[in-house]
Amino acid sequence: MKTMKSLSIALALLLIFGITGNALSEEKQGDAIMQQSPASVEMTDGVIRKVDKSNSKITIKHGEIKNLDMPGMTMVFQVKHPDLLEKVQAGDKVKFRVEKSGSAFVVTDIQLDR
Repeated sequence: MKTMKSLSIALALLLIFGITGNALSEEKQGDAIMQQSPASVEMTDGVIRKVDKSNSKITIKHGEIKNLDMPGMTMVFQVKHPDLLEKVQAGDKVKFRVEKSGSAFVVTDIQLDR
């Protein structure tokens, strides 16, 4: 009888922790789905202030960056691909996407605003 109780308790614990584990992994899956893919991130308006090709950086005066909950300001960004800097120069009006990568803000796409 004691063995049967122990088995029942062990089975109950396995079921409880198994369900909880599944719930957590489903929650994590949901979080991953909730994160925006780079293509779905809204583009932000800005004006190029400086292009630093040697360091793969760009200075942009920009409006609100909604996906980062960031107000408008002028700041330096890293660029994901250095070739993004080939199509812009200081003074250009642009639309761009930026994401947070670790502690850096990285421009992932930039287009001239025509």
